[in-house]
Amino acid sequence: MTPTDLIPRTPVGRAVILAILASGAIGFGVARLTEQAPPAASSSSAATDERKILYWYDPMTPTAHFDKPGKSPFMDMQLVPRYADGAGGNTDAAPAVSIDSAQLQRLGARIVAAERGPLPSGITATGSLDFNQRDVAVVQARSGGFVQRVYARAPNDIVAAGAPIADLLVPEWGGAQAEYLAVRRTGDAALAQAARQRLALLGMPPSMIAAVDRSGRPRNVMTITTPVGGVIKTLNVHAGMTLAQGQTLAEVNGLGTVWLNAAVPEANSARLRIGAPARASFAGFPGETFTGRVTAVLPQADMASHTLTVRIELPNRGGRLLPGMFATVTLGDGMREALLVPSEALIRTGTRTLVMLAGDGGRFRPAEVQSGAEAGGRTEILAGLSEGEKVVASGQFLIDSEASLSGIAARPIGGASTEAPAGKAATVYETTGRIEQIAAGSITLSHQPVPALGWPAMTMSFALPNPVLAKGLKTGDQVRFGFDQPPSGPTIRRMTKVVGQ
Repeated sequence: MTPTDLIPRTPVGRAVILAILASGAIGFGVARLTEQAPPAASSSSAATDERKILYWYDPMTPTAHFDKPGKSPFMDMQLVPRYADGAGGNTDAAPAVSIDSAQLQRLGARIVAAERGPLPSGITATGSLDFNQRDVAVVQARSGGFVQRVYARAPNDIVAAGAPIADLLVPEWGGAQAEYLAVRRTGDAALAQAARQRLALLGMPPSMIAAVDRSGRPRNVMTITTPVGGVIKTLNVHAGMTLAQGQTLAEVNGLGTVWLNAAVPEANSARLRIGAPARASFAGFPGETFTGRVTAVLPQADMASHTLTVRIELPNRGGRLLPGMFATVTLGDGMREALLVPSEALIRTGTRTLVMLAGDGGRFRPAEVQSGAEAGGRTEILAGLSEGEKVVASGQFLIDSEASLSGIAARPIGGASTEAPAGKAATVYETTGRIEQIAAGSITLSHQPVPALGWPAMTMSFALPNPVLAKGLKTGDQVRFGFDQPPSGPTIRRMTKVVGQ
């Protein structure tokens, strides 16, 4: 029997055979597709295996680790996996913590860009009023005698100039005046002049000698008065007491001017200038500003508070300012441009200052910065950040904690910026200085220290590629400037005049 003999010869039989063959072909195709599916599934499994999960954790409590996924026992949120490749899995980028947008929203993270803006160049401090110790008058007995009468004065009384303190009986003066009058009656002008001179040498004021001349009678009772108006600081005179020559009766401190002693952090010591303007406000005089000048920076710092005492002299019209009053002080004046970030974005560890850099794809890493002055909730960044780089302004402490647990090192000051555009300097350093010379293409400055580079205060030349930066400036001006360090040498990138310093 040949194979052809098995084929039915009738049309119906042939149709049945064709249907069976078609059914077999379809079954064979499904079987082939089913056999090819497992390799695709194994490929997906291999991709998952490549990112090995070390543990699960709660971003709000990153120190607690769990061996399987689920809901956090601390917060109403799902646990997050920690991969062996460092969360992000991008080996080409710098080590960073990866956090998805949903987690960022739950953390309350706020991301802002470092930007240039105006910063008050003044220093804000607190202080209290004190007497002007240069305006003190001492009242003494010019000759020995007795106190006949006192005028109801007491320490801390406010008196006007010429106010009586006490009446003194000086017997020695009475005898000398009687001799002078007797000599004057003789008509001998030379002897009379000598006797009159003796009265002055005994300590009699010119007004008393003139009164003796007019009346022709001795006056041995003298009224002691205050030479200046102000506050009686000390009073050592009582009725009936005996006085010796030169004994101090009272001390009067004038109130025409007062001293305001402000406590300024020693970090601002380089910005303090004698003669700089100062503005003070007091709770007792809301909306009113009192102006004065810095007269001294005391030569000793407070070891407990690390502050310097700055003495400001304020006019005291009407005697309204009283020693002991508390004041808020602003030293210096004017505005300057600086690179600024929100003050809350800074993480101060005690040994350094960090910010959390925000990169693309929810990646974060710490960066060390050099901070400067602070005003209005924003802090100046002297080094460590470039304009336009983004930082975390809230929630950064939790992200920093996670970075520490992951062993991610902070970007050092002067390190390359992953966010800086190509061709732009990674870091611009800022300081203040005095213009010594301006030449074509260069400028010589006596500048303050640059801690980020370890530079001390010194005088050096900088390249000035853009002459517009020095427009309106002249030798002797105090400026704040930013510079970078290309291969050609330190180059000025921005410069503004410091006003009122």
